[in-house]
Amino acid sequence: MKQMSLGPVAVFMAGVACLVGGMPPQALAQDANIAAVVNGQVITTTDVTDRAMLLALSTGMKPTPDIMTRLKPQITQQLIDQTLQMQEISKMKVNVPEADIATAIGRIEHGNNLPAGGLKARMAASGIAFSTLVAQIRTELGWQAVLHKVLGPELQPTKGDVDAEKTALKAQVGSTQYHLSEIFIPVSDPASDATAKNFAATVIAQLRTGAPFPVVAAQFSQAPTALQGGDMGFLPLNELDPGVAAVVTSMPVGAVSNPVRVPGGYDIVLMQGTHVVGSTMQTMLSMRQVFAPYPTPITNGQVGPAQAAVISKLVAAAKNAKSCPDMDALNETLGKVHPADPGPVDLASVTPPNFQQMLATLPENKVSPPLVAQDGVTVVMVCSRQTVAAALPSDDQIANVIIDRRVQMESQQLLDSLKHQSVITTN
Repeated sequence: MKQMSLGPVAVFMAGVACLVGGMPPQALAQDANIAAVVNGQVITTTDVTDRAMLLALSTGMKPTPDIMTRLKPQITQQLIDQTLQMQEISKMKVNVPEADIATAIGRIEHGNNLPAGGLKARMAASGIAFSTLVAQIRTELGWQAVLHKVLGPELQPTKGDVDAEKTALKAQVGSTQYHLSEIFIPVSDPASDATAKNFAATVIAQLRTGAPFPVVAAQFSQAPTALQGGDMGFLPLNELDPGVAAVVTSMPVGAVSNPVRVPGGYDIVLMQGTHVVGSTMQTMLSMRQVFAPYPTPITNGQVGPAQAAVISKLVAAAKNAKSCPDMDALNETLGKVHPADPGPVDLASVTPPNFQQMLATLPENKVSPPLVAQDGVTVVMVCSRQTVAAALPSDDQIANVIIDRRVQMESQQLLDSLKHQSVITTN
């Protein structure tokens, strides 16, 4: 797969092979090796095949000719959308830091019990270029930055917005909320509806046989929740699309829905659980964390001598910590890069699942094993656990919900506008 530099973006998306000038898009699209042309930028059949292979790897599908034939039309459309997004990212001079991409990859690995570098190794073993996934994540992060720029000051909720949302939440006490994850598959025009629905059916079949929902969502969902593995959190029925709301009320925990037609495309929904607002108990943790940065970040998923030395030094020092004040003091000696006290932590909100499980079972006043990340290593201690009635979300959490809602709405509107303004041909 070819890569190119375009303005501030260091590595261009996997779906774009080169910038071709001088030939009409219609002539370019007649080349058997070209799947589509978007404003003069070429998406090759190799790009489409690489992305289809990535989906097959993620879901455990065998990439038979029949499966690949079913996947390619929708994947071509996804690459067209992402090409438009990357063109807008470049136009607005948005730069996506490599550290943000590494963090997103680490989140996917942690959420699927893979070690650092495990995702890259798994892809290499299957003959898939890791840059295919990196480009997908780069596009998603850059697009979110574009949306924040476009919305500008209007993105931030006012105190009145938060208060109104809080009033609505209080009115929901006693009602059921649903913890959902989603994979959103867009439909760009009525002619592609059947293609999108067939693609959704193929994905659902694999999810129901054990394919990891977070990995598939991170790579193929077009919703803002994609890089959180599709996790939407707990939502009341009145905040869901009516079609989704009608489905989730009868779904058992762990079930994956059939494709649900929603404005702009199809939703695939995973039911993670429910709770009744105001009556659910939650485990709140008082914690301390100690972070030690590396002199240089981990690269290629491999811990080098410099990083190993930092990890060993922190583990040795943490052996002397017998209480949370000891953790405060240790974090102070390491420069307080992150606050020692993260504040009250709702155990149910902790991700990834393996970290949540560790905190649930870690004895109080005992230091955890080292938690290795791209830029440093952390040890944590649980000071106390308390089971309390679940409270309403904080003002910050409510504001984030409002922001996510506004970003999602702007995303579809902006993409539709870009399509209307563009010259797009397919082969």
